[in-house]
Amino acid sequence: MSNTSETQHFDRTIVEGPILKAVWKIAWPAMLQNVIAGMQGIVDHAMVGHYVGYVGNAAIGVSWQIFLVVVVFVSSLFSGMGVMVARFAGAGEPQKVNRVVYQAFLTAVIMAWLILAPIGYFLAPQLLDFVNAEANVKVEALPYLRIMFVFSVGMLVFFMMGGALRAAGDAKTPLRLGAILTVLNIVLNVILIRGLGPIPAFGTKGAAIGTVIAAGLVAALGLYLLFSGRLVVRFSKSMRWKPDFGIIGSLFRFGLPTGFQGIAMNLGGVILLRFIGSLQESAAAQAAFSVGYTQLFSLITWTSVGLMGATAAVAGQNLGAGKPDRTKLAVQSAAKLGLFYAAGIGLLFMLVPDLLLGFFGMTDPDVLRIGIELLRYLGISGFFIVIALTYTGGLQGTGDTRSPLYISVVSQVIIPLGLCAIIQATTGLQSSYIWLAIVIGHFSRGALSFLRFRQGKWVKIKVEVARERS
Repeated sequence: MSNTSETQHFDRTIVEGPILKAVWKIAWPAMLQNVIAGMQGIVDHAMVGHYVGYVGNAAIGVSWQIFLVVVVFVSSLFSGMGVMVARFAGAGEPQKVNRVVYQAFLTAVIMAWLILAPIGYFLAPQLLDFVNAEANVKVEALPYLRIMFVFSVGMLVFFMMGGALRAAGDAKTPLRLGAILTVLNIVLNVILIRGLGPIPAFGTKGAAIGTVIAAGLVAALGLYLLFSGRLVVRFSKSMRWKPDFGIIGSLFRFGLPTGFQGIAMNLGGVILLRFIGSLQESAAAQAAFSVGYTQLFSLITWTSVGLMGATAAVAGQNLGAGKPDRTKLAVQSAAKLGLFYAAGIGLLFMLVPDLLLGFFGMTDPDVLRIGIELLRYLGISGFFIVIALTYTGGLQGTGDTRSPLYISVVSQVIIPLGLCAIIQATTGLQSSYIWLAIVIGHFSRGALSFLRFRQGKWVKIKVEVARERS
C-alpha cells in the first residue's frame, strides 16, 4: 500500500465542533447539489411540455418512476458504503475508507453492465404496460426508458462518488461535480429535445440522451479526481484491484435493506401510477402527478434528501468516534432545518399553484385543475417527509438500515395503496383520494421513523472489515 494513511486526513470538526455547524457543513452543499441537479428535471419537463405536450411529461414521469425502482436497488450498496465510510472516517482509518469505496465502485460497474442494461432493455415494454401507460404515452416513454437503462453506468458512478465523499466529510466536491453535470445536461437537452442546426429534434428521447452523456462525462472526471490524490477518498495504482468479497458482503449486508426499501417505495409509486392510470382522466392525472409530485414536490425532497445524507454522515462519524450523544443532536438539528424550509415551499404550493404548473406548460384545464388540487395536499405532506427523511438518515448512518425498510413498506406501500384499493372497491376512486393517501403515508413514515430512532438501539451496531493482507 501507499503512504495514504500519512497524508490523508478527515475533517475532525464533524466529530469535535458545534453540532449544528457540522450538520450544516455537510448539508448545504448536498441540498444545493440536489436543487441544481433537480433543475435538469425541471428543464426536461418544461421543454418537453412545450415542444411535445403533456403526453411527453407523462412519458418522462412514468419512465423515471420505473427506472428508479431498479436503479435504487442496484445502488443500494452505496448506502452500505456510506455506513462503513462514515464509521471509518470518524475513527480516522483512511485505508479502510479507500478500500470500501473502490469495492463499491467495482460492484456498481459490474451490476450496471450485467443487470441494468440487458434486463432493463428487454423488460421496458412490459414495465410500461404494468403502469397502464396509454398508447401515446408508451410511444414516447419506451425509447426514453431503454436509453436510461442501457447507459446507466455513468449515473451510478456519479451517485457512488457523491455518497462516498459526503460520508467522508467532503460535500463540496459532489456539489461541484453535480453542478457540472446539470449544466452539461441542460445544454445537451436544449439542443437534443428541440434540435439545433443539423441536429434533429429528438423530443422526449433527447432528454434521455442528454442525461446519459452528461453523466458519463462527469463520472469520468470523478474517477480522474479519485486517482489524482486531491480528494479525501483516494484510489492509487498500488491498490489491490481484485474484488474483496468480505467488503462486498458487508456493503450488501448494510445496503440491501436500503435497496429493498427503495424498491418498496418506488414500486409503491409505480402501483400508485397504476391507480392514477385507472382514473377517467388518466393521462391528465399522470401528467399532473409527474409535474406536481416528481418535480415540484422535489423542491422539498431535494433538500430533505440532502439533509438525510448529511445526517447519515455526521451521525455515522460521531458514532464511529464514540460520541452517540452528538449523533442524536445531529438528527434533531437536521430536522429543524428541514421543517423551516418545508414551510416556505408549502406556502408557495398554497398561494401560487397555477403559476408553478404554468411554468411546465400545464395549460390544459383538466391537467391544471388536478395539479392545483395535488399541490395543496403536498403543501401539508412536506412537513411529514422532512421528519421521515432526516430520522431515516440518522438510522441509516448509524447502521440500522433494516428499520427504514420495514417502516417504508408499511407507510409507503401498505397504507396508501391499501387505502386506494379499498376506496376503489367501494365508493370509487377519485384523484383527491389518491392525494390524501399519499399524505397519510408520509405522516406514518415520519412518525414511525422518529419513534424508532428515539429507541436508541442503533448505538450497539458494529461495523468492521478484515485487515488487508500485505
